[in-house]
Amino acid sequence: MEETKRPTFVIGHKNPDTDSICSAISYAYLKNQVEGDGYIAARAGQLNQETQYVLNYFGASAPVYIPDVRTQVRDIQIRKTEGVNGGLSLKETWRRMKQNGVVTIPIVDSDKLEGIITVGDISTSYMDVYDSKALADADTPYKNIVETVEGSMLVGDIDAKFTNGKVLIAAANPDVMEEYIEKGDLVILGNRYESQLCAIEMDAACIVVCDGAKVSKTIIMQAEEHNCVVISTPLDTFTAARFINLSMPISHYMKSDDLVTFHMKDFIEDIQKIMGQKRFRDFPVLDNNDNYVGMISRRNLLNKKRKRLILVDHNEEGQAVDGINHAEVVEIIDHHKLGAIETMSPIFFRNQPLGCTATIITQMFEERQIDIPKQIAGLLCSAIISDTLMFRSPTCTEIDKMMCEKLAKIAGVEIEELAIDMFSAGSDLESKTPEEVLHQDYKTFNVGDVKFAVGQVNSMNAVELEELKAKLEDYIDEARKEEGLDMIFFMLTNIIRESTDLMCVGDGAEELAKDAFNLNPEDGYHLKGLVSRKKQLIPSLVGTLQTRQQ
Repeated sequence: MEETKRPTFVIGHKNPDTDSICSAISYAYLKNQVEGDGYIAARAGQLNQETQYVLNYFGASAPVYIPDVRTQVRDIQIRKTEGVNGGLSLKETWRRMKQNGVVTIPIVDSDKLEGIITVGDISTSYMDVYDSKALADADTPYKNIVETVEGSMLVGDIDAKFTNGKVLIAAANPDVMEEYIEKGDLVILGNRYESQLCAIEMDAACIVVCDGAKVSKTIIMQAEEHNCVVISTPLDTFTAARFINLSMPISHYMKSDDLVTFHMKDFIEDIQKIMGQKRFRDFPVLDNNDNYVGMISRRNLLNKKRKRLILVDHNEEGQAVDGINHAEVVEIIDHHKLGAIETMSPIFFRNQPLGCTATIITQMFEERQIDIPKQIAGLLCSAIISDTLMFRSPTCTEIDKMMCEKLAKIAGVEIEELAIDMFSAGSDLESKTPEEVLHQDYKTFNVGDVKFAVGQVNSMNAVELEELKAKLEDYIDEARKEEGLDMIFFMLTNIIRESTDLMCVGDGAEELAKDAFNLNPEDGYHLKGLVSRKKQLIPSLVGTLQTRQQ
């Protein structure tokens, strides 16, 4: 794959929220406008209901789903070796191998792989064939024989096959020939009329007349009467006899059992192990429908290219798509605290203390003087509404609010109406499983040797939040154990009241929350004025843990 054709995926964090998805779509659009095509919006997880509502409302397609960004077969150079039909002759296959500089050719039928044949297989067929009936055993088409001896058919059906008898050379006189020619044989002979006639009368299936000798009308007529194929070749008898077995179809010698094939989606690190255990030089590649695509070898892996990524709305490895260490990160656009993603070289990194990544991307549209289409404006506006909880979050700035109002005008929407519809869609989780509710907006964090996760759901309906709490109570501790976490905190945030009921699960989780927020036992875990995970909840939890670990 050429460098200029390598796509760059613009991707958000796992368990993506509306900002993560809408920013990926919008920034991919901006990059394509500025630098040309090649930027693709992607996502590392499934859409939540709020985000799906936004995409549906503005008629936008979901970004492509990429759960793992390790290098795949599709990311390396695949040699487009043309597949051939199993009826092709050994000689023609050899010619194509030399012409294309390959040692392996795939045999396909309607794009489905039937087998492979190598130079070694052809060499073996030439050196190890001692059976004079091999040509018949392989059901060799007369078309192949004609092509292989560079001749022409004077009598017979070019599409018929030689299926019985042996191959022999008529070097003796006709009296001796009568003793060893049998019905159905293929006889290679010269220009002697008597020998030609004898072979036909002995019911040979085919005679091959060498040295370009003229075949008389009488022989033609006799051959037609006896259903004997007549082939004329300019080659001498020795050369014709040497080449004749190379007319056999490659299907007779191809490998078709236990083929080692790879798919476009296979990961390089997985196939390297398999390649190392096999003696083959080349391996066929198939697509998702098991259709043949091309060939790869160990050499192709030497020039493998990592997937190119632009990260939006995150910069921490723990929140990034699986396989991030195997990818090439070329840009990061974010509004969170700095994490620990390492890059191979300096990159463009834009991080601003704003309420939403979409606000930064809107600024970049303005800086580059690129008009924002109505659809993109709607997505960016929705992202700001979501991340700032319609300007109620402490992370919200005047810049967020100003940009959101500009975008709303372009998109032709009323901010408050859109917010109500979005948040209602996002909190309508009645049909969702506890697992889906917990993970729809969910991030993990590490502080020293403590690993915890925080999930959040926003709603304008207090009754609905209570129902969700009841739905999760019996599940969260089970999830904590399965994921190897010390604690899980889940925020049930009431947007209208600007408060959060915090669920605390795991040894020490309740004590940590009480210490972090100075809670009295009688208060429970109701946090007035706390709506932001990023700016309010996480800093307090992390700070308290760090103090304990000092």
